[in-house]
Amino acid sequence: MAKIMTTTGPGFEGYEIEEYIGFVSGQVAIGTNLIQGIAGGVSDNSEKDLAAVENMHEDVLKDLEKHVLAMKGNAVIGLTMNYAELASGSSAIIATGTCVKINKKKIISDNIHKELVVTNYYTRLVPRPVKVLLDGTKQDVKMSVWFYNYNLDDILAVRADVELTNLYDEKLVIKGADFVFNKGNISLIESEYIDTPLTPSDVALLKDAKVIISKYVTPRGVFACNDQPVNVSMSVHKLEALKIKRGIDAVEKYRTDGMIWTCNCGYVNEAGAEECLVCSRKQEDMKSHTSFNYDEMIARMNEKEFVMEIKDVLMEYIKDIDPKYRMELLEIMESGLQYEKTRGNMKDTVIEKVEKVFE
Repeated sequence: MAKIMTTTGPGFEGYEIEEYIGFVSGQVAIGTNLIQGIAGGVSDNSEKDLAAVENMHEDVLKDLEKHVLAMKGNAVIGLTMNYAELASGSSAIIATGTCVKINKKKIISDNIHKELVVTNYYTRLVPRPVKVLLDGTKQDVKMSVWFYNYNLDDILAVRADVELTNLYDEKLVIKGADFVFNKGNISLIESEYIDTPLTPSDVALLKDAKVIISKYVTPRGVFACNDQPVNVSMSVHKLEALKIKRGIDAVEKYRTDGMIWTCNCGYVNEAGAEECLVCSRKQEDMKSHTSFNYDEMIARMNEKEFVMEIKDVLMEYIKDIDPKYRMELLEIMESGLQYEKTRGNMKDTVIEKVEKVFE
């Protein structure tokens, strides 16, 4: 994988995404006996089998790289690996993600850098703030805000209040900040940096950001945003995990009561709508097909102290979990067990990875 970069997250530290090219995948066939043996815990050569799986991981990433280069990309974000049964009856490891083109960022300074996900959102088709970036030196700190642009409008400027919250739950509000854009007609628009009254110690303590838009400008005119934004209902940790799985604009888990359904973008659609009116996500793609009691399993895992105990809980549910997730979960457990021997308790890290599989 020397020619492209990959990440399970939404971006790369020190790089900016120039273009979102599209969905990309790679795959490699895997022996049915091998996958069943490991997933069922019945293999007599577990070390040899896991080594074989590692080699197959390298092969599937090479196949993914081939498709990325053909699409004129140089990186993949939101990378996931799953195990699936093919129509032929054989199995395969499938790597999927979003093909992008990235460039090195022009960093203002190496001294200060912080990124905060935005924890509020608008349900209408206005520029959606998704991330706040803070960069600077000991003398001054500058800020940029990224917006998701559903309509691909040519956004020239956005005026907004930025509310920052620190670890003490104290709030610092930057009122009437004007964010301008060099390129405002793409899906993810990044504002130019503006000056802030923040100090390096302020930045170090920040944990949360909200952006409240008052108006925005396109070539067609100035548009007021009189709506009140909705606060995200989940923790920042879970929000970041959701964005990795469902896209940088995702703010809510899919849910439905049979009459309406809430999209990952937060918009509430009528039950008969096959795709979201705001972001065009398909309802079927967001539905969870998990048949086991996920919440119960996670609650029981949280009661345990060590990874070995967490793995024991997983094994009680493994037969009811979708086969495409089993191998990934078992690899998480094995990795956690190895790290726990040298790095101490890995409980929280392992449970976090398990949650990400199902987010």
